[in-house]
Amino acid sequence: MKILVSGSTGLIGGPLTQSLEASGHAVTRLLRPSSRHTGGGIVWNPESGELEPSELEGFDAVVHLAGENVAARRWSAAQKARIRDSRVVGTKLLAEAIARLERKPSVFACASATGYYGDRGDEMLDEDAAVGSDFLARVTAEWEDATAPAADSGVRTVNMRTSVVLTAGGGMLSKVLPIFKLGLGGKLGSGAQYMSWVSLDDMVSAIEWTLERGDLSGPVNVCAPNPVTNSEFTKALAAELGRPAIFAVPAFALRITQGEMADIVMASARAAPVKLTESGFAFRHPRIEDALRWALGEGAR
Repeated sequence: MKILVSGSTGLIGGPLTQSLEASGHAVTRLLRPSSRHTGGGIVWNPESGELEPSELEGFDAVVHLAGENVAARRWSAAQKARIRDSRVVGTKLLAEAIARLERKPSVFACASATGYYGDRGDEMLDEDAAVGSDFLARVTAEWEDATAPAADSGVRTVNMRTSVVLTAGGGMLSKVLPIFKLGLGGKLGSGAQYMSWVSLDDMVSAIEWTLERGDLSGPVNVCAPNPVTNSEFTKALAAELGRPAIFAVPAFALRITQGEMADIVMASARAAPVKLTESGFAFRHPRIEDALRWALGEGAR
């Protein structure tokens, strides 16, 4: 297939692009102006509306992964605007361009997040669960709505509700590893909050599966079938590293130091990959111990 990928240098986009190319697909990168020097891609600028629709003609699939890192810095009003606009504005621009094409792709796979559900305690969340009410939930709902022009034009559109992606090379796991290696790790708040997660290996495979499966559309939870509480994650990581994890960070301390961004780690989302599982997708790392062993071993090389 001829596949267009945005966010191709990111945590997920980099390994995905490599995997697609290794499988024989022709990948073109959708690049920001600051990345023009990399060559071989199509340049766009969501902020200014720069995107030439004619350059999108002839692709079999479009994978859209670009977006501001929600944990990059404390959430000021300006940062929250960047988080929202990097998802909603860019997605709408791309979806509208796809809708105007004469030769449309067969599938538009757009990143989303299990943050859609907000803080839901121990409620099991499939793709039909209602949207939450916090900032990330509202942004994610707008993000998914922004894909409507492509879907309305007849393109199979998938909103990939991504969970915490586990890899030693970046993301949440890379941030906590140094602390846990020193034996200073511990649960956050009560530790009872659920965390939906997926290994980077399975994340890449799930996207590739989504491109191939014509029966997958709309919201799709991309998470392993066994979500864990923060306490369970803490114990599993400490055990894998052979280190104690006796410390705890009180919820009030997180809110003092991180502000509203503390919602990311304190919110409880117990999501289930119902659509993926029913479509026949098989996880290589279905349990947290499997994923951590891969991330810290084979996946870290």
